[in-house]
Amino acid sequence: MVTAKKFVLVKHFEGEPKPDDLKLETEELPAIQDGEYLVEAEYLSVDPYMRPYSARYPLGTTMIGSQIAKIIESKNPDFPVGMRVSGYMGWRTHTIVNMEGEHVFDSPPRLLPEMKTLMRMRFLSPSLGLGVMGMPGYTAYFGFLEVCKPRAGETLVVTGAAGAVGSHVGQIGRIMGLTVIGITGSDEKCQWLTEELRFDHAINYKTQNVEAELKKVAPNGVDCFFDNVGGEIASTIIYQMNAFGRVSICGSISAYNNDASEYPKATIIQPAAVSKQLKIEGFLVWRWADRFSEAFKTNLEWIQKERLLYRETVTEGFENMFKAFAGMLKGENIGKAIVKP
Repeated sequence: MVTAKKFVLVKHFEGEPKPDDLKLETEELPAIQDGEYLVEAEYLSVDPYMRPYSARYPLGTTMIGSQIAKIIESKNPDFPVGMRVSGYMGWRTHTIVNMEGEHVFDSPPRLLPEMKTLMRMRFLSPSLGLGVMGMPGYTAYFGFLEVCKPRAGETLVVTGAAGAVGSHVGQIGRIMGLTVIGITGSDEKCQWLTEELRFDHAINYKTQNVEAELKKVAPNGVDCFFDNVGGEIASTIIYQMNAFGRVSICGSISAYNNDASEYPKATIIQPAAVSKQLKIEGFLVWRWADRFSEAFKTNLEWIQKERLLYRETVTEGFENMFKAFAGMLKGENIGKAIVKP
């Protein structure tokens, strides 16, 4: 019999998440039945969406999240022992998966291709299935290309630019021939964006005036804006956009810890949207679920050609899940934030 550890939601987050909003429990798992398989988590993801989405689930639910897990026992021939899966099993160390059961986001676990085979004997960590080769990678790919419809020679601004999605979007912009400007929260992150990822410019919103700096580095205006943050920074960027500019809204992490009745105030954007005839569109990546293989293939090709780089911030120890989660919400990570149990 296998003992699983799991974090259970005991109080819905109010304001900044607190450690006692979650409880670490153990669970004795039963023997697997025909059609089922048992997995052990190897890497767990912490992502911004977990903060608002967790409110949709009742207390007592295992905290939501994705993981890369290895199959350690199976009675399902399609999921043999030794293979890895990527799925939304939540914050838990061991899980029995029944493919006929209910799944978070209606997305059952998928077999993860062998990264070493894909790279022709160059080893890539399976953890990339939570980042550039997984949901954040799909989000960047479709959210930018399908919503912004970028054209070579245009100017792109990305907020949350040093995170898993933002850093990916900016690099796609460079591949597509755009001038790329990233907005982030530290000099270290700015240096990573410009020196390693080859962003054209980076602005530290904590120490620099975004409006003034943006006028300097984008004197001809902004054509594409990929927004992960929201708030006053987003309004500032929108007012510097060109006619028929496109805005792709991925998230609003600046307000995730605020109650809906206490959202921070920001400059109204409708005058700019109307006068400049902007296209402003929010999206959920599941819109393109039937095309995920396309994004996987293209992102892999860019990695193989070293046109797409990445970084992971790894926290060791399953007991440190909350620490990694809270740190990610505060912007302490560079690139993808993951936990290795």
